Amino acid sequence: MKTIIARHTNEQRHWVGDGFPVRSLVSYHTMSDVSPFLLLDYAGPHVFEPAETPRGVGTHPHRGFETVTIVYDGEVEHRDSAGNGGVIGPGDVQWMTAAGGILHEEFHSAGFTRTGGPFRMVQLWVNLPAKDKMAAPGYQSIVDAEIPVVDLGGGRARIIAGELGGTAGPARTFTPVNVWDVRLDRDADVTLALPEGHTTLVVVLSGHVTVNGTDAGTAEVLELSRVGDGVRIAASGDSALLVLTGAPIDEPVVGYGPFVMNSEAEIRAAVNDFNSGRFGAMAAA
Repeated sequence: MKTIIARHTNEQRHWVGDGFPVRSLVSYHTMSDVSPFLLLDYAGPHVFEPAETPRGVGTHPHRGFETVTIVYDGEVEHRDSAGNGGVIGPGDVQWMTAAGGILHEEFHSAGFTRTGGPFRMVQLWVNLPAKDKMAAPGYQSIVDAEIPVVDLGGGRARIIAGELGGTAGPARTFTPVNVWDVRLDRDADVTLALPEGHTTLVVVLSGHVTVNGTDAGTAEVLELSRVGDGVRIAASGDSALLVLTGAPIDEPVVGYGPFVMNSEAEIRAAVNDFNSGRFGAMAAA
């Protein structure tokens, strides 16, 4: 079994644009080594009133990593400078590879803007190895119906990326990564096989669980050792979790805002390329 090495939480919310009230539960700025993961923002739960103008965050750049957006309540609409776009709703996932550079925007969908209602989502940043940081940008729109479900005997796991018990998720990844959206019933007690050597994070989105003997509640993250090959999770009430594992990328991490590279020189190049218009342009809405 893996052991618990740290517990992380963050009570401070901040707004990303005017559409995403987030708590940063994972951050490479404050956590010593959670490679290949860089950041995890938990947006909501929040109830939005109906509006005429979509809330969100306007055009901004990224380079050097991937963003994974998982919607639980509400709807998010994406557009980017590579010509990709679409709306994702409850259960859907948007996996965007910024790599060599992309501009994008994220807003509430027109429909959700008109109706308002509860909103909840997660955005995860996944690092790319140096050899892929300047690859061509990409986009995967993964709808709920495409995500296979594994019965855990007391809950279920949607396999977004990686595999569990021989069931593989649809997301394509550059390095070995597991992203499992887990729901546990009250009094469930399950054991999950995890890869030896992987960074492992158990993110509690709602409810209360005991992970290898350590309690964790809503908006808490348990960081597990890379040594070991399993985790036992018991739920005292209905609970929603993300279980994340990934093979560490043993390379320097240098970040500046929306850019994550391997050196200060590469960060300076990213800023210069963005300012010079080399990230492309957004098509007219």
